[in-house]
Amino acid sequence: MKQQIYPCLWLNGNAREAADFYCAVFADSAITDASPLVVNITLSGQKFMLLNGGPEFKPNPCLSFFVVCETVEELDAAWRKLADDGSILMPLDAYPWSRRYGWVQDRFGFSWQLSHGKREEVGQMFTPSFLFTGDNAGKAEEAIQFYTSVITPSSVTGILRYGPNEEDAEGRVKHAMFTLNGFVLMAMDSSFAHGFTFNEAVSLVVECEDQQEIDRYWKSLTEGGAESRCGWLKDRYGVSWQIIPAMLKDLMLNPEKREQVVQAFLKMKKFDIAALEGAASVAV
Repeated sequence: MKQQIYPCLWLNGNAREAADFYCAVFADSAITDASPLVVNITLSGQKFMLLNGGPEFKPNPCLSFFVVCETVEELDAAWRKLADDGSILMPLDAYPWSRRYGWVQDRFGFSWQLSHGKREEVGQMFTPSFLFTGDNAGKAEEAIQFYTSVITPSSVTGILRYGPNEEDAEGRVKHAMFTLNGFVLMAMDSSFAHGFTFNEAVSLVVECEDQQEIDRYWKSLTEGGAESRCGWLKDRYGVSWQIIPAMLKDLMLNPEKREQVVQAFLKMKKFDIAALEGAASVAV
């Protein structure tokens, strides 16, 4: 099944370096295509976009990647590489939820939660994990209900809440898992003063087949949020999304059409497929 939703990592001119690094960290990985602006990779069959966006945004643990490793050897090998020139957020150890788990921020600033377990229990190896903190603390469950109402088909796999006398407010989300059109995501609340929140450094890309789909997602996700440029938006929680036409990739990989297409979408907020096709036809 085509992966409609996938993460985008914002980098400062070193997307190809990061792509080579991640493909060396994780097995069954490859660079699938590259342009001066974007490098696409697959890690264990899952798509990631790496964007040469510039110095404006720095990643933080509000959006990390939960990684299921089926052997301790696989986990330890990935941990050593990610921790090299990175920083450890939670040491590799046994925890109540995993007999071997650790949270690390790599040399590019992106965060990975490595956990020993069975991939079939999650459904994929890499799962974006939202941390609702600061003004968003306590809103994880509300956000899950919102996202699953916007993107369909969807489902909530499970929500584990804090109980009395635990480390966060009773009833808040300790851990949750849900799916959007077959793509698994996780979410947690945290009332601690972390000093960071969601930003554009990690966004979620949604590929749309037609203008009607773009219009629908754009309207729903910007409600209470904010429009940006070139298909980017922020939702009511500050999470960044890119709502893009699926055909954009082919246009961007065509050197004869790329420049005209880029000039066209630089003028857009929400993508207009007809206008992109018009720009591409002029470039022929």
